[in-house]
Amino acid sequence: MRVKCVLCDKIEAINDESLTAKRLRNRPIHTYMCKECCERITEKTNARISTGNFRFYRPTSEVEEW
Repeated sequence: MRVKCVLCDKIEAINDESLTAKRLRNRPIHTYMCKECCERITEKTNARISTGNFRFYRPTSEVEEW
């Protein structure tokens, strides 16, 4: 299966039976990123987290007890 990176428009070939290929076929909302872009984003995110100014905007879950 040929896929195109969302960020750098690099075209790569991945195995048709891989989990990534299955996700891309069955759920069109999933996008593909090449390893270089994924590593670059991971490094930059970890650098931002280490500065202390990074916030995770995750919803707070309220515990419901019966």
